Amino acid sequence: MLVGDLLEEFFKRPYVAAKVAEGKLPDTWRAVVGERAAAETTELRLDSRHILHVRMRSSVLRSELFLQRDALCEAINRRAGIRIVQAVEIR
Repeated sequence: MLVGDLLEEFFKRPYVAAKVAEGKLPDTWRAVVGERAAAETTELRLDSRHILHVRMRSSVLRSELFLQRDALCEAINRRAGIRIVQAVEIR
């Protein structure tokens, strides 16, 4: 068995895949919402219930993203390749 095959198998395990996706969450957030909204994000935290807590400086962006919470959740999960976020809470 090749080392590459072993690593591929290892990273496909649900727990490992979830931890890797969690580590990439800031990059995933930036890709989903764009550079401007990511620059206005002051906090990005995933709690144990898989709720993504987001704090924004801009009230306009906060309102816009608040209305798109479900779409954000789906986009993050699709990009991560695993259901890592159950809900998005924007403050």
